[in-house]
Amino acid sequence: MTVRHAVLGAFVAGLLAAGHPALLLLVALAAPRRPLLGLALLAAAFAGASAAHARLAHLDRTALTASFGRAVDERAYLLDLPRDTPFGGWSATVQVRGERVALTAGRWVPRPVAAIGASLRVAGTLKAAQGWMRARSIHAALSAWSARVTGGRRAGAAGFVDRVRARAERALGAGRMSGLLRGMVLGEGEALDASMQDDFRASSLTHLVAASGQNVALLAALAVALGTALGLGLRGRLLLALALVALYVPLAGAGPSIQRAGIMGGAALVAALAGRPASRAYALLLAAALTLLANPRAAADPGWQLSFAAVIGIALGAGRVACALRARRVPPAVAEATAMTVAATIATAPLIALHFGRASLVGLPANVLAAPAVAPAMWLGAVAAALGQVSAVLAAPFAALAALPAAYLAWLAHAAAHAPGASARLPLGVVIAACAVAAAWPLARRRLRRPPALTRAPVAAAAAACFLAVPLAAGHGTPSPAPALRISFLDVGQGDATLIQAGGRAVLVDAGPPGDHIASLVRHEGVRRLDLLVVTHAQADHEGGAAEVLSQLPVTAVLDGRDGVPSPGGQRLAGAAAARHVRLVRPSAGQILRVGPIRLDVLSPPADGRIPGEDPNARAIVIEAVVAGVRLLLTADAESDVLSSLALEPVDLLKVSHHGSADPGLPALLATLRPRAAVIEVGRHNPYGHPAPSTVHALSAVPRVLRTDRDGTIRFELRDGRLVLRTHV
Repeated sequence: MTVRHAVLGAFVAGLLAAGHPALLLLVALAAPRRPLLGLALLAAAFAGASAAHARLAHLDRTALTASFGRAVDERAYLLDLPRDTPFGGWSATVQVRGERVALTAGRWVPRPVAAIGASLRVAGTLKAAQGWMRARSIHAALSAWSARVTGGRRAGAAGFVDRVRARAERALGAGRMSGLLRGMVLGEGEALDASMQDDFRASSLTHLVAASGQNVALLAALAVALGTALGLGLRGRLLLALALVALYVPLAGAGPSIQRAGIMGGAALVAALAGRPASRAYALLLAAALTLLANPRAAADPGWQLSFAAVIGIALGAGRVACALRARRVPPAVAEATAMTVAATIATAPLIALHFGRASLVGLPANVLAAPAVAPAMWLGAVAAALGQVSAVLAAPFAALAALPAAYLAWLAHAAAHAPGASARLPLGVVIAACAVAAAWPLARRRLRRPPALTRAPVAAAAAACFLAVPLAAGHGTPSPAPALRISFLDVGQGDATLIQAGGRAVLVDAGPPGDHIASLVRHEGVRRLDLLVVTHAQADHEGGAAEVLSQLPVTAVLDGRDGVPSPGGQRLAGAAAARHVRLVRPSAGQILRVGPIRLDVLSPPADGRIPGEDPNARAIVIEAVVAGVRLLLTADAESDVLSSLALEPVDLLKVSHHGSADPGLPALLATLRPRAAVIEVGRHNPYGHPAPSTVHALSAVPRVLRTDRDGTIRFELRDGRLVLRTHV
């Protein structure tokens, strides 16, 4: 490593140390014994830290502060496409008074049909940005009660990029494959329909519809080929590629991943123009420095971390894997694609497990099978987008051709997402151990001074132990014999799914968010059919997996709490129920449902619908389940404003409302219920701050408090008259 690499690395460490001063101490300890170089590294680190603090002070200055906590009526410009939220509404990033604002709206606010750059008139309450928003340079959060398209557009350079993007979108056509092509070419992952988004997420193919380094590399390759066809010299070809990359970064949204890719690609092209060999390590450090200078908090964003981890993994491991594959007579193109996929998967799997609590067991083969179709879809789509700047008619044939490999990718994502064990919740330690063994295997074979058989044996044994742990941890082991009663709070991330089993009967209350493979989780509990599925209300984190349950498990009836509220998940649920002739039952307070030894008392909503407002949380089904003397209160997302009006009695177990959101009436409610244990069904690292600190404090009065984000699936079993707790992280 050269001096410039070391100095730039120290500067990056200083930028990262803005919120973690201990990193400066690490730089000091790692400084070489050469005094001048050591001083240079420390100076670079302190310069980075100073620059980060100055940048953060600038970023935190906002003209919106005076409006925080107040109702506002503002002109806003869309910075990305509106997308569905897990709670039934929609969200988008907008520009208000020149600043980035996170806009959220309930389901009663019509979702605007508009392109990026469109002008909206929004009214709502403005609040300070928190958590993940700051990592994305967002200054405020706007909770809107109205939003309408005005017909205006952004002006200036941003408006020019918007017009280029709009023509490209029209060139890529309409329909399901158009949404996929827009995701692949323009980074508009929100353009995919909900079911396709679920498929790509579950099969670990989401990176194909998010602008990243792959897009930049393919675009640069296309530009060089185009320059060659036009008869341009080397300098002309490289300048054309550099210009296209510079335009593509803002066109694709200028997120952390595409920023990193654009900087690295630009550095490589500039190095080629200068006649110098490109240094991947230096380009990576430069990309880290520039993205962190833009926003020192970007390092907290999972997208930033995954982007850099993938590049580092490819740099360190792809070459060795490709050489090993070519030595086994694998075609070079297949070897290169497989090697990059393997290296990126190993490098990013621990981060995915850390942030999202799961690992894909089909991601590696799915990405390998996808590789042959990615470049044709991207290149043909890019040509269509370019020709669309002149004429949509000229672009149409290329868009039609691009739809063919896109259709293959859509089929592959669907098939992989629905394969058994496609996505599993695994302990982080298992994922790290498996990846470490996979990464160390080639080194072990090369460096250990032992006969080949002895070299392979311990590594193979370790690998077998780690990977045999995967299906066991994923829930494919043999379930224990069913007790007299089992209540399982299933770990489905940011959503609810509670399974009650007794006397050979089973009731599932809510089915978690879409794409979480709830059916496999239910089967792991030893359930092969459901006597009753309860959908408490029309929000994606409760009804999202219901269609999957109905499609993959026999279900006798559905207690349907959607209350006529239209939603994509509800439409899928209704379609699956109709296809399998499953009866939908309307809930009303006073109903008593008996499923074998399980008694379910419906406490809310009232039959006359007297709950005011349109908030589906307040209209959710509230159930008290009684089995063998054990009382369980399932509150869905109904909070104390609803629960305090019900005739409640002390219970043994309480499912805490709304994933532990702030609820001022919770202490009084707990004084009435006096639960022996309370469970919060909540997702790891969720962007909503659940559970709220005030809720955690109020629950300190409960003898035992558990959380699915920390404890995994939580089971209470009745054995020999005693309620026994079991958890599985």
